[in-house]
Amino acid sequence: MMTNNLIISVDSVYKSFGKQAILNNINLKLQRGEIFGLLGPSGSGKTTLVKELVGLDTPNKGNITVLDNKMPNLKVMERIGYMAQADALYHELTAMENLDFFATLYGLKGNKKKERIETAASLVDLSDHLHKLVSNYSGGMKRRLSISIALLNDPDLLILDEPTVGIDPVLRKNIWASFKKLKEKGTSIIVTTHVMDEAEKCDTLGMIRNGQIIASGSPKSLKEQCDAETMEEAFLYYGGLSYEN
Repeated sequence: MMTNNLIISVDSVYKSFGKQAILNNINLKLQRGEIFGLLGPSGSGKTTLVKELVGLDTPNKGNITVLDNKMPNLKVMERIGYMAQADALYHELTAMENLDFFATLYGLKGNKKKERIETAASLVDLSDHLHKLVSNYSGGMKRRLSISIALLNDPDLLILDEPTVGIDPVLRKNIWASFKKLKEKGTSIIVTTHVMDEAEKCDTLGMIRNGQIIASGSPKSLKEQCDAETMEEAFLYYGGLSYEN
């Protein structure tokens, strides 16, 4: 049971591999019931940070609190839906068989399992394709199946690492419509992206570059503060790079 609207608190987090700092003094506060975008280029530290939020990795220094508990915490991990950059699917099975397998791993049984599979598939418009082999799925359908697997445990918090990479604009639009539906149902969502127009769809953004948060706030406020017309201009400004007005 959460005691306030703060769903995640990241305090002075530092992570290094060898002598290389991957995350350097990260501080973030995320509110419940919002879509938070972590915007940054490849290699900026996005994936490392979300792995620590999920509890799959731990920082060298600093603290991460998720759902009122310090991470990593197994009970909290059960309340998080997580989708990694790479699809972890069994291609020789059908989508339904994949969903059934992962639902069983979550401990779902009987009517509850059936209900969660139907709901998760419906949210990403896969209901009519569940009996196809995943090997026959397009890249976009595989991403949607991965999202539906992350939704099986009806998570309080959904964390998606580059969920729409390699997906065409129409499918991206459909997936973001699914995110809006989930938000309306009370799910908090974190999405990592390097796509500027996706960043505009988030309620709040954290811009990350070279392992540091260079700016955070709503997309509108971030652009207004630096008199930028586009998110790309704002990112360049906060990153200390120049752009032409």
